Amino acid sequence: MKKRCIKILICFVTGAVLMTGCGKIADLSSPVPQTGNSGEELTSLGLTPEFNYEVPESRPSILVDQVGYARKSDKVAFFLGENLPDTFSVLDSDSGQVVYTGQIEYEEGNESAGVQICYGDFTPLEEDGAYYIQAAMVGQSYSFEIKDNPYEELYHIALKKYYYNRCGLTLSSELAGEAARNACHSREAQLKDEAAVKLDVSGGWHVDEVSSRDVSKGCRTANYLLLAYELYPEVFDDAVGIPESGNGIPDVLDEVKYEVDWLLKMQDSKSGAVFSGVSSVENKASGYLLYVDSVNMNATIQFAATMAKFSYLYQNYDRAFATQCLNAADRAYRYAGKYPEDITAEEYFHAAAELYRATGSYGYHTVVKDYISDHIAADMKNDHVFWGCVTYMSTKQKVDVGLCGEAMKMLMLEGERIAGNSQSSGLLINKSEEEGGNAELLRDITRLTVVDHVITNHEYAMVLQNHLHYMLGRNYQSVSYLDKSGSCNYMDIDASQGIMNQIDLNAELVLMMSAIIEELED
Repeated sequence: MKKRCIKILICFVTGAVLMTGCGKIADLSSPVPQTGNSGEELTSLGLTPEFNYEVPESRPSILVDQVGYARKSDKVAFFLGENLPDTFSVLDSDSGQVVYTGQIEYEEGNESAGVQICYGDFTPLEEDGAYYIQAAMVGQSYSFEIKDNPYEELYHIALKKYYYNRCGLTLSSELAGEAARNACHSREAQLKDEAAVKLDVSGGWHVDEVSSRDVSKGCRTANYLLLAYELYPEVFDDAVGIPESGNGIPDVLDEVKYEVDWLLKMQDSKSGAVFSGVSSVENKASGYLLYVDSVNMNATIQFAATMAKFSYLYQNYDRAFATQCLNAADRAYRYAGKYPEDITAEEYFHAAAELYRATGSYGYHTVVKDYISDHIAADMKNDHVFWGCVTYMSTKQKVDVGLCGEAMKMLMLEGERIAGNSQSSGLLINKSEEEGGNAELLRDITRLTVVDHVITNHEYAMVLQNHLHYMLGRNYQSVSYLDKSGSCNYMDIDASQGIMNQIDLNAELVLMMSAIIEELED
């Protein structure tokens, strides 16, 4: 009993002083009462006792970016709750000394998810170091750094995720570390619809936990990576740490080429149609069986768009291969065009825009102009509309200036909407956690990234940074959704919540971070 009381006392003290952390704080139980005679047995009233060990969540009430803030950027922490103190302090993590004191600002009606949010601005603090924030009656925040560019290492982690997802390649311990493994899924696969037909479909990126490969998701991922490279080529280097590093080609293009090599294998050599993906099924006798999924028109037209885009961005490095990709794109486009009922107008428009930019052909331009003319109020939430319009506005080919202006107007309106929503929200992001998850946030922020690239607006740049702050812990859960980052990481709570382990979302993250890093380096 003495030991039990000591344990209870320890739990009570720990629960009282622990203000932050990913962990849980256990419910406290009352000690079992002693009878006057230690030899007597305790009796019950005939009731079955119920023990509830449900563990309540613990989270800090001071929200910060757990990776850090750039020295010259705006620095804001959030304080949750009512009856907050007037001031907060920033303390040096090593010495515990107060290095900055600021005001906690209250805004009337600034509530989200039923919680009052107040702000603490410590922008004037620019000295490099590790810090945490403390306030009376609230407690402490997680620690964070202040430095010129706190996101550079994280950016390279995001880029290297594609190397770890490569199928059919041995990952060396030198380059992959703990992720090293032997080559997988390198044997021939059989067609689902015709088992006697075998194909070499090695390569490409795994897109899920069961090591599937998917044309549509691969194309979506490649499109965002290529857009990031096109807008911010200076932030991409040749030293990510993949087998191709040091070959004189930006590693992001090398990585996309690894996927493109696989995409070419997914095109039927006779018709130009494209198989939709590759599935792996466990088999007791052989370990696994590979199946090539059926031809799909959506996969075919999306293949056409991605291969065309890759062709004009890669031609300065390997013109022959770029031409091969462009020819494959044209064949897929023509095949899908025979089945208009099986593809969307948005997909067809996007593919035509990429092929027009690559070739200058009149036929492609006609499709582009017809779509924009018929859809003046373009839906920029649709990826294919967004990609197609950005490509048309970027082409060096002859364009219809009026239609190009309409596309630009729609994109600017979307950017203004996102920025406006972000500035007026409690967490300074476009949506609350109840309205949409990280996938929706990232999709919208890619639109603002392009708008910011066009007009270079400081307000938009800060909105981008605020979304990264959110993903790195400045959210209600105080969780960092990016790998190897933050004191409280999503892997400690729910592995499915990560952004980097979803290849298409990771590509959108790369685009956003490219814009932020270029801003910090200017």
